[in-house]
Amino acid sequence: MKGLDIPLNDAVLVGSGSSDDAGVYKLTSDIALVQTVDFITPIVDDPFTYGRIAACNSLSDVYAMGGRPVTALNVVCFPTKLFSLDKMTEILKGGLSVLSSVDVQLLGGHSVEDNELKYGLSVTGLVHPDRILMNNTIKAGDAIILTKPIGTGIIATAVKAGISEDEHYEPFIQTMTMLNNSAAEVMSHYPVSACTDVTGFGLVGHLREMLGNNTLSIVVDSSSISYLPGAMETASMGMIPAGMYRNKDYVGDVCEVCDNVEREKTDVLFDPQTSGGLLIAVNTNDAHALVTELHDKGVTDAHIIAVVEERATGKIVIS
Repeated sequence: MKGLDIPLNDAVLVGSGSSDDAGVYKLTSDIALVQTVDFITPIVDDPFTYGRIAACNSLSDVYAMGGRPVTALNVVCFPTKLFSLDKMTEILKGGLSVLSSVDVQLLGGHSVEDNELKYGLSVTGLVHPDRILMNNTIKAGDAIILTKPIGTGIIATAVKAGISEDEHYEPFIQTMTMLNNSAAEVMSHYPVSACTDVTGFGLVGHLREMLGNNTLSIVVDSSSISYLPGAMETASMGMIPAGMYRNKDYVGDVCEVCDNVEREKTDVLFDPQTSGGLLIAVNTNDAHALVTELHDKGVTDAHIIAVVEERATGKIVIS
């Protein structure tokens, strides 16, 4: 959309000019709409599970903005020559099961025939105009918390190749079908500086978005991050999705990897994620209490993974 001259009126609080997770439009002094749309190609064979994952992925952007999703519309691209319509029904049932679990009202949707299967949702949420969370408003002295393990892209590559271990499959599914609603509810009680969710750009790519154009540095402790079972071993075998290399190119010279960080660990840090966790930046004084409360609410993989420092270099340093 860089080539479009989009006029923005005064009600637009977050528009397409930033790299935020969703747009925000002010309705009244205490109500703003959060709007997003996202869809994905199948990451698993089971249509019901695919629908669940896609719905969790679509809702995540609203949670990352500090909002509460309220309505949704299905978006479906379906190859009728490859699959029977009962497969579409199962996908939509999977999505609906997720929406119903968090009281999001499905209003309808749109489908087209396509050569490649895709499913997702357009989601509308609500947020107070003064409580919007953006992704590039980190502050010196913040700690950054990641709420889910990483490695879904690498495990998915192994699954498609038929070499994934059985014991790695369930944690892979579990993390992608875990909503970020509990994490969002917990962080709403803390003075969060910035937030985003980890999806296609990978962990480091989304840290790059949090860094923005400021001269602060984000120092990552790679040993504090939760990795999906099998992710490191699979990466060491060279089962790397193509998106990982694009993510490395996207971050470019902004990222410095210390010599003691293993290559396979670096690959997982750049691995494109589906329905990943939240990255929450909050003052270090509040970070440990926030993590403790996240664990109490079932978000047990949440850990402090990085700190924001005034190094005046504008870098992401991975140690």
